[in-house]
Amino acid sequence: MNTKLKKIVNKPVALLIFGIAIGVLGGYLLFPSGAAKRGETTQGETAESTSEKEKKPLYWVAPMDAKYRRDQPGKSPMGMDLVPVYEDEISSQGRGKDYGEGAVSVAPHVINNLGVRTAIAKKSPLVHQINTLGVVQYDQDSIVHIHPRVAGWVEQLFVKAAGDQIKAEQPLYTLYSPELVNAQEEFLIALNRANVASTANAQASKNFPNNSLVKAAKARLSALHLSESFIERLTKSRQVQQNVTFYAPKSGVINNLKIREGFYVEPGNTLMSIGDLTSVWVEAQVLESDASYIATGNNVSMSLDFLAGQIWQGKVDYIYPTLRADNRTLRARLKFANPNEQLKPNMYAQVTIDATPSEPTVNVPLSAVIRTGLQDRVVLALGDGQFKSVAVRLGQVSGEQVAILDGLEAGLEAGDEVVISAQFLIDSESSVSSDFMRMSSMAGDTAATATVNGIVNAIAHADDDADVHAEEGNAQRIINISREAIEKWQRPATTMDFIAGENLDLSAVKSGDKVRFTFEIRAGDFVVTEITAIGTSEASQ
Repeated sequence: MNTKLKKIVNKPVALLIFGIAIGVLGGYLLFPSGAAKRGETTQGETAESTSEKEKKPLYWVAPMDAKYRRDQPGKSPMGMDLVPVYEDEISSQGRGKDYGEGAVSVAPHVINNLGVRTAIAKKSPLVHQINTLGVVQYDQDSIVHIHPRVAGWVEQLFVKAAGDQIKAEQPLYTLYSPELVNAQEEFLIALNRANVASTANAQASKNFPNNSLVKAAKARLSALHLSESFIERLTKSRQVQQNVTFYAPKSGVINNLKIREGFYVEPGNTLMSIGDLTSVWVEAQVLESDASYIATGNNVSMSLDFLAGQIWQGKVDYIYPTLRADNRTLRARLKFANPNEQLKPNMYAQVTIDATPSEPTVNVPLSAVIRTGLQDRVVLALGDGQFKSVAVRLGQVSGEQVAILDGLEAGLEAGDEVVISAQFLIDSESSVSSDFMRMSSMAGDTAATATVNGIVNAIAHADDDADVHAEEGNAQRIINISREAIEKWQRPATTMDFIAGENLDLSAVKSGDKVRFTFEIRAGDFVVTEITAIGTSEASQ
């Protein structure tokens, strides 16, 4: 009975095991690619993780100073995280190239974050434009001044106010003058004598106007500004005119009217002036710094507020030889045509003078120049993430462009790339002057030094950390100090690593001590040369 029972039980189990084996074999035969893919994926992931583990940084570098290198992550002297440098990045970023003293390297992501923009220096002549103000005036060359030739009284005045428009031969005023009356009588006497002498001789009658006495009397009338038409009427009427009317010699506008009816006038008095508005002068004042840019014949454009949008074109007519002492400006006389007589004297005008083009010079955008007060500088983009600040001498400024004079110490040339925004060589915590003083001292033979108080946080000796080495391979001692602010460099207080000098004794200094120390900047490293303990910090107590 037991033997039969065992056979009954074992038979289903054997069938179950056999069925599972058949199912596994069938699945493998039907879906062989899935297993292969799973195997490949596993192998790829393993290879990728292995490559990531094998890819190690060669060193860590300061984002803004390629010479500051460390063998482990940390902070740069400016408080920025050190950037890892891999072997495949050296060639692509050009960190193996030598761009000379003063060049700094900036990581690509820092350049992108700062929004650095550049422009190309170009060699071309600058067309300088001088913007100034001017006052519209009469064209003095076309003004006629009216003066009497005899003394007398103004009996009638035909113009009433300055600014009246008049036409040529229009009556201006009537004058009573005893001298004019006498001149007329002398002319009539000469005519009568010539007429009497001609009664006996008809031929002489025809020629009596040529008598010398008549000619002299007529010349005197002309000299007293009596017109030919007046003399002809006097010859025909043979009657003396007590009041003589004088007429306008030209068309124009009455200016500087100085008489009224009843005034007594005499030779030398200016009765009025007649100005011609078909052309006008504009007197402009040019700053002393712009005086060398203008010359006679330069083109000028002018606009006025009362006719917005309208532009008048003219020329520089004359440049006055002296400078005004009160405001240090040079006066320039500009001439404009005014056919419609829209321009009125004493109007204010906005004037733009096109200066004489300069000789071709190397020009950069004005935004590329960093002005420090003591010198002007431009940041060159050398390529491959390298930048260099150079001193320049500025020349003529025209709009948004400035000329760079010849004889530059840095050799800025046409085609060079200059930074026009986010000049990152000036870090956000320092002024322009202190930053460039620090850069100059790093590039020079004399190291920049500073003495300041601080608190020692840690001292790492060569025996404690075998990975801390100098670039030359010698062991270094690193002191982490929380220093106070450095006023002469305008640097805020911060915590940073310092390198102990070769001959510096650290036996009397320990973590937590208040110290007064002196350090130097040597090729981007901060090296402590002297250190003295002055107490213990409250935190360590």
